[in-house]
Amino acid sequence: MILVKPSYKILRFPIHPLEDLEVVARTCYKSEDKIGPGTAEKMARQLKERHHGAMLEFGGDPSVRFICDRGVTHELVRHRLCSFAQESTRYCNYSKDKFGNQMTFVIPPWFAEDLTEGEWDVEETCFYLRGKQTFIQAAHLPVVWSWLWSLRTAEVHYLDLIERGQSPQEARAVLPNSLKTEIVVKANTREWMHIFSQRCAAGAHPQMRELMVPLAKEFNERCPVLYEEWS
Repeated sequence: MILVKPSYKILRFPIHPLEDLEVVARTCYKSEDKIGPGTAEKMARQLKERHHGAMLEFGGDPSVRFICDRGVTHELVRHRLCSFAQESTRYCNYSKDKFGNQMTFVIPPWFAEDLTEGEWDVEETCFYLRGKQTFIQAAHLPVVWSWLWSLRTAEVHYLDLIERGQSPQEARAVLPNSLKTEIVVKANTREWMHIFSQRCAAGAHPQMRELMVPLAKEFNERCPVLYEEWS
């Protein structure tokens, strides 16, 4: 089985979000003649202060590809005003060569110090990283070992079900939340603000914060006026 760390990549970010936003907002008042140097930033700040969410929806539609576990995506898709495209366990057959004939799982942050990305095998009571002198033994790290063993068990049973003629959509019933998945999320400015306000909060799930906190900071770097709360 393969272990990876979660990650994200911004696929699309609007080039001129503030200027686009101003043109749309001024349509309401037919005040396009007031557009000039620095007016776009001023307009964006006014819209935020007034909580004029309908206008903030026109600040562009950033798209982000996440590599994470399926538990995280269960929370992501709760956000209504988004478009989603996700790796499908109904159609992806992980016994095929393009998946390395094995399962890939995501390392949670609470095990990040004990586990390294790569291919892991098991021999009796010891998991080891292929090609490296890294071992996880039940006696030394029982909680990590138990998590790894549950993943290995799921992988073995999934591959066995496929070999016995079950389809991927049938065999997926044994797969855990730790299964690696990829999901592309597209949302407008207003919805990304809402996502960050919920998923960067101290009480958000650690695996969600692991992705959303650095993503919000990168959004801030690209457009600080709209995302300045997450500097």
